[in-house]
Amino acid sequence: MALFSKYKLNYLIPIVFVAILLLSAFPNNKKSTVVTTPTTVDNSKFDDYWYQGKAEITSYELKQARYGEIRTGSAVFVFVTEPFSKSKQVKLNSTSRNEDDVVKVLKMNFTKKFTTGIYDYSILQSIFTPIDLNNYKHSIKVTTSLQEWCGHTYTQLNLQAYKYKVLLNSYFETEGDQEYQIEQAMLEDEIWNLIRISPNDLPIGDIQLIPNTATARLRHTVLDVENAFAALNENKANKKLITYTIEFTESQRTLSIDYYNKFPHEIESWTETYIDNGKELSTTATRIKTILSDYWSKYRVKDESIRQELGLK
Repeated sequence: MALFSKYKLNYLIPIVFVAILLLSAFPNNKKSTVVTTPTTVDNSKFDDYWYQGKAEITSYELKQARYGEIRTGSAVFVFVTEPFSKSKQVKLNSTSRNEDDVVKVLKMNFTKKFTTGIYDYSILQSIFTPIDLNNYKHSIKVTTSLQEWCGHTYTQLNLQAYKYKVLLNSYFETEGDQEYQIEQAMLEDEIWNLIRISPNDLPIGDIQLIPNTATARLRHTVLDVENAFAALNENKANKKLITYTIEFTESQRTLSIDYYNKFPHEIESWTETYIDNGKELSTTATRIKTILSDYWSKYRVKDESIRQELGLK
């Protein structure tokens, strides 16, 4: 009998060991991720692209969910590097007066234009993210404005020592004029810049994020830190692309961004899904054209042809 027990024990040990290995490989029921490490980019390659005196401009075909329907429109990303004041949190006209106050940022201007019935919607976001991610863990500033025929709203986040200061001005009575603070956390708005600067630093797994400031206004929600789950996967339709997906727990919203694995990691498309007027709808954007341009000097009538090149009306 003792010999049988010993034999039975020796037989079970390998099975238990394999079971433990399998359980440790799948710690929860979240989606598994296939992470492809982007090509390592040296500083010279980064500098050659982002410090050539031009901005990267990309146009997108936009399908925007609003009032329970999908609206056709356009979106534009404008990425450009700028010298930024740490104290004033504005672009510096001169960097020679106080060099210690200067931080190099990647600025992203993100515009959306679409119509809802008879009237227009226009959204503009500006995100200022330090390029030195080792010394700056969060974006310094975000500004977001929405304009439509009923009125407009303005949201601004400023990084402070331990918090983000939030300024909200809205024509809605329930929102009105507000000023408050929220805990520091990664901004959903800064993920676009992080992809361009260092996609290796994209967080995965269970994370905390401050949601997109424009979506918060469209949904009339209070801006605060929210729990989310993030994953990186190879894009099945295009092996050159990586898909970064964020699932927001409380707000039941999902954002998926498709970007190129190789530098400079252009953003090809994205999808944002949430409940809009009682329906689950997805806002989508697909790239039309990318150009490099010193757009600030292209303000003459003859320069309007560049808009046609970008597929913009």
